[in-house]
Amino acid sequence: MPDAVPPAPALWAATPVTLTINGQERLLKVEPWVTLLDLLRDREDLTGTKKGCDHGQCGACTVLVDGRRINSCLKLAVSLDGASITTIEGLADGERLDPLQQAFMDHDAFQCGYCTPGQICSAKGLLNEGQAHTREEVKEMMSGNLCRCGAYTNIVDAVMEVLNARGKLAEAAE
Repeated sequence: MPDAVPPAPALWAATPVTLTINGQERLLKVEPWVTLLDLLRDREDLTGTKKGCDHGQCGACTVLVDGRRINSCLKLAVSLDGASITTIEGLADGERLDPLQQAFMDHDAFQCGYCTPGQICSAKGLLNEGQAHTREEVKEMMSGNLCRCGAYTNIVDAVMEVLNARGKLAEAAE
């Protein structure tokens, strides 16, 4: 009789994880090897987040975790217990687009659209960070998000529009 296969170690078992995804708290059971990207796309059906290189080099999978941008293909979902995740689907307020989404449309900041969700989430994180103030700084700080179609000028135009509008709002509040 062949040797019986031993049961899988407990660390291979799915782990309960609580995530707030686009404003909704979710209690999920996640295997330790599942990336945030795969969890969002395959289990939560949030397919706006794209799988590009799956190595953290293209930025197509960029989402916001607690307001900061990350490459979701590089982050294990179990490591984010208690975090707040925002994807492209969570940026709009009902029918009202986020200002970045509207600016991307107004400036034709996309062609094929594959990188657009990651570009917009990265731009949102960039604005949250408050470090970019010039076109050159926006270009540099968005350089982790690749666009094979080459819409970079329009992407920067869109981000600068929102950045400038925020600056004008801040000045008016003073």
